[in-house]
Amino acid sequence: MPTIKDVAKRAGVAVSTASYALSGNKKIKGSTREKVLAAAKELNYRKNGLAMDLKKNKTKTIALILSDLTGPFYSELIRGVQELVLEKGYDLIVCSSYGDESSTAVKFLRETRTDGVILLAHNIENSFIQGSAREGFPIIVLDRYVTGDPNIISINVNNVNGGYKATDYLIRNGKKSVAFISGPSNSADSNDRYKGYLNALKDHGQTPLSKWILNGNFTQEGGYQATKMLIHQGEMPESIFFANDEMAIGGLEALKESEIRVPGDISIIGFDDIQLAPYLSPPLTTMRQPKYEIGKLASHVIFQVLERVQVKESYSFDTELVERSSC
Repeated sequence: MPTIKDVAKRAGVAVSTASYALSGNKKIKGSTREKVLAAAKELNYRKNGLAMDLKKNKTKTIALILSDLTGPFYSELIRGVQELVLEKGYDLIVCSSYGDESSTAVKFLRETRTDGVILLAHNIENSFIQGSAREGFPIIVLDRYVTGDPNIISINVNNVNGGYKATDYLIRNGKKSVAFISGPSNSADSNDRYKGYLNALKDHGQTPLSKWILNGNFTQEGGYQATKMLIHQGEMPESIFFANDEMAIGGLEALKESEIRVPGDISIIGFDDIQLAPYLSPPLTTMRQPKYEIGKLASHVIFQVLERVQVKESYSFDTELVERSSC
């Protein structure tokens, strides 16, 4: 079994440098980290994790790693994942990537403490994912496309098209200006929805204005604060596209506080179609993504890979416009 010394020797670095790189320490240069991760992968190096059957090297456990455990988006996704995992006689561990290299999530990836990982965490870098995945330890990513490794499979919704359809819907309903409230800058989902937003504006001859493009960090508080900033600027757009429903909830509260009527004075649209969306006041128009189906497919694919069944390197779902009363 290869050791950390073998990895360091293969990468041409000190043992301490190899250890820091494998731990995700940000003090290590990106090029050095990639060299160490590549060496570890070539040697099939695994840092000691939980005690397990060394012969079979199986834990009968799947990890679901999420960037946040508090948001309303995740319940249907988790339900989709856990049904098949439990049916297969495996345990499911759900953990947060909060804390970056010190998080439990990174330990699961670095030390291979499970038989596979389903990942929806924008703060874990591609290079770390690529350095962790290997034969017998598949990683299913749900928030980006990672190509070139048969042990990494991407499952996504068509966020560019979804962002386009949301913006196009507002404009076709007579809105001459559309603001965009984004998620984190390192979120591929948010960035793709922004691309769709820009494409729709261009096709309708509208120009994006920087004052109407704000970051809400995919949280209710972030949506509230971003909407407050729009209001304080003094010139409001005719509509707002929130890149997720949670931010739209915060936006609705900010508009209500300022006695701005939805949809009388302004229209808003969200993204996700969380369970709370139809019960808001007014009920939220949004882009539905099939969260349960994504979770179900992710667990199905991870077991196919573990059973050495050939799978595609990526899968994609479409979004669906759900019209309610906020537009």
